[in-house]
Amino acid sequence: MKRFAIIVAGGSGTRMGAVIPKQFIELHGKPILLYSVDAFLNAYPYTQIIIVLPQSHLEAGQEMLITHGYKHKQIELKAGGPTRFHSVQNGLAAVDGDAIVFIHDAVRCLVTPQLIKRCGDAAAQTGSAIPVIKVRDSMRQMSSDGSSKIIGREDLRIVQTPQTFHASIIKEAFALDYRDEFTDEASVLEYTGKTITLVEGEESNLKITFKEDLDYASWKLQNQGP
Repeated sequence: MKRFAIIVAGGSGTRMGAVIPKQFIELHGKPILLYSVDAFLNAYPYTQIIIVLPQSHLEAGQEMLITHGYKHKQIELKAGGPTRFHSVQNGLAAVDGDAIVFIHDAVRCLVTPQLIKRCGDAAAQTGSAIPVIKVRDSMRQMSSDGSSKIIGREDLRIVQTPQTFHASIIKEAFALDYRDEFTDEASVLEYTGKTITLVEGEESNLKITFKEDLDYASWKLQNQGP
């Protein structure tokens, strides 16, 4: 069975004050998004990589791949859309045949081959695999009037990527028209009535959003060795 990894790289870097999109920020001499590419190729060497970038950054993406020695035919660049849903939809257009599809945030650069394989194995058996981690902190639910109430955290989970699916299942789901409640790929699939399979994620698999996240990722990469 073929494997495709759609790496969604549409961030701007605004919230961390970056002058370039955060997926292009270099950590230890390599752009953030290439760490995700490496993780998928280490997990499954024959994975077809589809990087979805803003239209305005496709040329920069091609230059990045050449500069860092990624010249093989396994990597394809696609233009994104106005929302994550449309960007993933564009990436899925490049997926063909009987395959497992991983959909991953480019700025989760600490994803490990072990997590990727765990998602791939589960999706091959059940049709989907969504990595999640437990909520550590107490949680409160706010109301529009400013009041709040405590909610139990035992049944709450934090969702990560790569969200992983049988190609036929996720492509059928993404044939739907866009809806505001589609916050991730699992929410799209769930709207079709399909069951979502959860797998254990990784605490370190954070989505880089703020400067502090970047500092942690830099430290983590420096200390995990080659």
